[in-house]
Amino acid sequence: MGQRDIRTLPVSGAMAVLQAVERFDTPNNGWLKRLLTRKPRMVAAIALANKIARGLWAMMTKQEDYRNPVTTMA
Repeated sequence: MGQRDIRTLPVSGAMAVLQAVERFDTPNNGWLKRLLTRKPRMVAAIALANKIARGLWAMMTKQEDYRNPVTTMA
C-alpha cells in the first residue's frame, strides 16, 4: 500500500502543527482548538493530515496555486 514513510509524513507534519496550536494563540486555529477539545490528539492529527491532503489533491488536479482563505475572504 505504498511507501510507509510517505504515508507517515503528513501525520508528522500535522502533529507539529498541533504542537504549535497548543503553544501559540492565533485567530486562524479555532477549528483545531475545538477539535482538540472533543477528540484525542492523534485523531485530531489524522483529521488535519486528511484535510491537508484533500486540499493538496484539489490543487494538483485543478493545477491551481494555494490561496490563503484568510486573505481571500477579506
